[in-house]
Amino acid sequence: MRKFLSTLLSLVLVIGVVAPLGQAAEKQVNLAEKASSAIVIERDTGEVLFEKNSHDELPPASMTKIMTMLLIMEAIDEGSLSYDDKIRTSEYAASMGGSQVFLEPGEEMTVTDMLKAIAVASGNDASVAMAEHLGGTEEEFVSMMNEKAKELGLTNSNFVNSNGLPAENHYTTAYDLAMISKELLKYEDITKFTGIYEDYLRQDSDNKFWLVNTNKLVRFYPGVDGLKTGFTREAMYCLTATAQKNDMRVITVIMGAPSPKDRNAQVTEMLDYSFSQFMTHKLYDRDYVMADVKVSKGDKNTIPVQTSESVSILTKKGVKIDDVTERMEIDEQLRAPIAKGDRVGTLFIEKEGEVLTETSLVAGEDVYDASWWKLFKNVLSKFSGK
Repeated sequence: MRKFLSTLLSLVLVIGVVAPLGQAAEKQVNLAEKASSAIVIERDTGEVLFEKNSHDELPPASMTKIMTMLLIMEAIDEGSLSYDDKIRTSEYAASMGGSQVFLEPGEEMTVTDMLKAIAVASGNDASVAMAEHLGGTEEEFVSMMNEKAKELGLTNSNFVNSNGLPAENHYTTAYDLAMISKELLKYEDITKFTGIYEDYLRQDSDNKFWLVNTNKLVRFYPGVDGLKTGFTREAMYCLTATAQKNDMRVITVIMGAPSPKDRNAQVTEMLDYSFSQFMTHKLYDRDYVMADVKVSKGDKNTIPVQTSESVSILTKKGVKIDDVTERMEIDEQLRAPIAKGDRVGTLFIEKEGEVLTETSLVAGEDVYDASWWKLFKNVLSKFSGK
């Protein structure tokens, strides 16, 4: 749809921050030398702080589960799934090898416990059980995974299963994993699972199962609260890690490291580099209401328009700037029905005409088609001038 420049928002911010990243990060640093591929991004802006072969298509092993967790969290956010829902384990899900929590055929666990099993213990069986519940079959869920990748604009990923067990033509890239992780971290609850170091399943039963996080940096690097390790002989040692310090969240990806020690050491170096060299300046949290906008033919006349994710400016530490502006564009002629979360516009943060960040704006509420009586009253109001 054509856009119009909203007069609702046109502000000048004098924030005393540093030069935009594009001017500051031209010189590449030597990191991740013992990895096939790597990347570091800042979560809010998606800016790349460091990359090495980040678009090479490689097997992701259990980092595949980042996409699986994203689809689970989306379903929870949309209301089609709840943490208390009981998920039944099929014969097929229970048959998964590799890392698992030894689910029995017919066993039921809550979504909360299934997420713990996936995020902490990398349970292949739990991943398939959740995939079958959401997709009907794992095959259908995999189609959902690939469709989500396309929706995010990721063209170098192809998923064949929900857990990352070795399979032909199952691949992604460090860049794509970083973008999937960026999307997953919109749902703040996810780090309540990925940030667990140890816990139990079946706590009050004779079959109690101890969970220990495969991502040891959760315990040993301050600020790390996710996301997912991976290992197969083909993929070697992989890790997507995220950490938050001083309102800046960083996502790092390592693929193809020769050992767990090298994997963790390289991620640690990338995190140290990021937090020592860059900073973010938070403007808005996710779901911040920017304005109320008119809607036609709906059961409501206006709808709150809000941010789809946190909005920040990323800068390199050092040089001061000012005069940063905000510009909001809303899709023309918003018309019911509109579902909560539907994209309705874009927020631009600019400096001297250059776009620093671009964030989707979404509907904050559902708007249903207006009843004939409401439409009739609207027509009367127009004729009466009210």
